[in-house]
Amino acid sequence: MSSAQPPDPEAPLSVTAHDSIAVIPASDWDACACPEAEEGGRPLDPFTTHRFLSAIEESGSVGPGTGWQPMYLTVQSGDEVVAAAPLYAKGHSQGEYIFDHSWAHAYERAGGRYYPKLQIAVPFTPATGRRFLTRPGWESAGMAALVEGAVQLASRNDITTLHATFCTEGEALAGAQMGLLHRTGTQFHWVNRGYSDFDAFLADLSSRKRKNIRKERAQAQAFGGEIRLRTGDQIRPADWDDIWRFYQDTGARKWGTPYLTRAFFEIAHETLRDDILLILAEREGRNVAGALNVIGRECLYGRYWGATEHHPALHFEACYYQAIDWAIERGLARVEAGAQGEHKLARGYLPAPTHSLHWIGDPGFRNAVEQFLEGESRAVDEDIEILTSFGPFRKTGSEE
Repeated sequence: MSSAQPPDPEAPLSVTAHDSIAVIPASDWDACACPEAEEGGRPLDPFTTHRFLSAIEESGSVGPGTGWQPMYLTVQSGDEVVAAAPLYAKGHSQGEYIFDHSWAHAYERAGGRYYPKLQIAVPFTPATGRRFLTRPGWESAGMAALVEGAVQLASRNDITTLHATFCTEGEALAGAQMGLLHRTGTQFHWVNRGYSDFDAFLADLSSRKRKNIRKERAQAQAFGGEIRLRTGDQIRPADWDDIWRFYQDTGARKWGTPYLTRAFFEIAHETLRDDILLILAEREGRNVAGALNVIGRECLYGRYWGATEHHPALHFEACYYQAIDWAIERGLARVEAGAQGEHKLARGYLPAPTHSLHWIGDPGFRNAVEQFLEGESRAVDEDIEILTSFGPFRKTGSEE
């Protein structure tokens, strides 16, 4: 059957788990993960591409000893892979950014065994994208087969929970129809309203916020050096040495132990540099701070920041304002600056919902989590409404 044709509801589908993405041909995986890039364009979601997941695995950032054991799923119709999912067996809840630590503690206090659990996710990556990857036309049948396969895998291995984090809203609604629990959260995203340049964006803000951003940019630019942007072949091998140092410093302070290995950045230079934008603050011939961004077809994703010197407002300039500038210049629809951070609100990043899906095999535990999620969802909706009302944009034609 050609993938261009609608799926036959009577056709048998087979689901297979793989312990390495290397055994799945990149052409098969990417036909599901990024069919829009088949003719050489950028993928909508750079994180679910075969090359990105391969870099994480090949570098040893996931695998034995990390608490992230690959169990990638594929769905076949005949000889054709029609759906796939980045599935991992987890021995902890680190590196996920949609937190279930309280669930684990409650279940284990009640005498249950929460870990291992199954996680459909991109490791260490709080960026929304499809988690149930399908060829065009296979969205419904492919997702259903992936969910059923993952649930069966959990049941056969006496695993209590299955999670799909940072899925799309469409996937969340479809999953809820299948009986999965739907959870919402909040991030802060900058949205391009058709701005011609950064000044046009500033003109959309209240006078006070506009003045504050201009002040911060002036402070940052006075750090005594230059901001340099590099992507693709502009990125030098030595730049990765600095990015690794920045990443280690930030990772040690935020998470205790950085999630990515040094080998990831070496592989990134070989296979991912066209997907990456480095924003580097160079002073006296060396990089003293930098931000790593990943480029999608419609979005720039801010991922890592670090510095070896402190300079006022340099973090805001490198992570937020330079990213906005770059996105406007290239007509990107938005900038996603990672997890959490209400300080982003004053800098033009508005609250946006995130979504996840959860299967819980224990009926009593499932009911308790479901009740928790009902209250949490109402609170998230209220927070988004309140935060949006306090956003930096002008409320009327006359500034408030």
